[in-house]
Amino acid sequence: MINRHTRRNLLQLGAATLAGAAFLAGTALTSGTALAQGWPDRPITLVVPFPPGGSTDVLARQIAEQIAGPLGQPVVVENRGGAGGTVGANHVAQSAPDGYTLLMGVTGSNAISGVLRSDLPYDPGTDFAPVALVVSSPLVLTVHADSDIHTLDDFIAAAAAEPEAITHGTPGVGTSMHLAAELFGLESGTSLLHVPYQGSAAAIADLLGGSIDAMFADILVASEYIAAGRLRPLGVTGDQEHFMLEGVPTIDTVLPGYFAASWQGVFAPAGTDPAILERLHAEISTAMTSDTLQTFFRDRGFLVEGRNPDNTMAFITEEIEKWGRVVEAAGISVD
Repeated sequence: MINRHTRRNLLQLGAATLAGAAFLAGTALTSGTALAQGWPDRPITLVVPFPPGGSTDVLARQIAEQIAGPLGQPVVVENRGGAGGTVGANHVAQSAPDGYTLLMGVTGSNAISGVLRSDLPYDPGTDFAPVALVVSSPLVLTVHADSDIHTLDDFIAAAAAEPEAITHGTPGVGTSMHLAAELFGLESGTSLLHVPYQGSAAAIADLLGGSIDAMFADILVASEYIAAGRLRPLGVTGDQEHFMLEGVPTIDTVLPGYFAASWQGVFAPAGTDPAILERLHAEISTAMTSDTLQTFFRDRGFLVEGRNPDNTMAFITEEIEKWGRVVEAAGISVD
C-alpha cells in the first residue's frame, strides 16, 4: 500500500524534471526493440472515451499538441464516448500493443468501472499498461453557509448521532462524489443518506437552497460559492491542502488515510514495449512543465501528478482495491 504522504508526487519543475525526462528518453531509445525498429514511424491515436469539449478531451488535446513535435509524428485525438468512458477504454484495451493507440483514461474507466459493472468487457487492472498519471482533482466536503456544522468533527458527530440524518447530493450513483461519501461513511463509522441527481448542477442548486445538507463537490465549481459566502467548506478529500481553498483542512486530518480524487492519465494496451512507455512518459513529463499546460492545470484546479508507469500501476491497483471495498460495503451496483 502506498503511504498517504507519498500518494501523490507533485511534478517538480525545472532542471531536475527535464534531466529525468532526458534520461528516460535516452534509455528508451537505446533499449527498446520496438524503438530500435523506428517507433514511432506513423501517427499515434490518443483515444478520449468521452464526447468533445469536456475537460478530459481538452486535456488530451493539450498533451497531444505538446508531445507531437518531440515524437516526430502527429498525435491525433479520437473521441469514442459511451457508457461512462468504457466504450473508448475497451477499444484501446483490444488494440494492438504497438504504441500507436493510447487512452486518456479516468478514474471511472480505469478503476471504478471494474468494481461497479459485472459485464465490463475489459479488466482495468490487467488490460492496460500505464504510461503516466497526469493530473488529479480532489473534492471538497461542503455544507450550506448557514449550517450549524462548522468543522469535520461537527459533521462526523452529527452523522454519528443518527444514521442517515445527513443528506448528501451527487451527480448520480457510482460517481466519484458518491463513492467519496461512501468511503467517508465507511472510514468514520457513519451512514449518510445518498440523494442522487441528474448532474452536479442540480445537486449544487439544492444544497444552496437548503434541500440537502451536504455535498462532496468539485472544487472548481464549489469554490465560486465558497468565495461568495454561500457554502462552507469542511474538508478536502486529497492528501494535502488545495491551492484554491487555502486553510481548508484535508479529511485525513480526522480520518487518517482517507483519500478520494478523480484523476486522468495516459494508458496503452497491456503488453506494450516498456521502452515505448518510458519514452511516452518522458515526453509527457517534459510537456507538463510548459507554461501552456501549467496555466491550464491551475485554471481548472488540477493537481499535477507526473507518476511513472510503475508508480501509476501501483496507484491504480490500490484504487481498484479501495473502491472495490467501498462498493461491496455499500452494496452499490449499476448493472
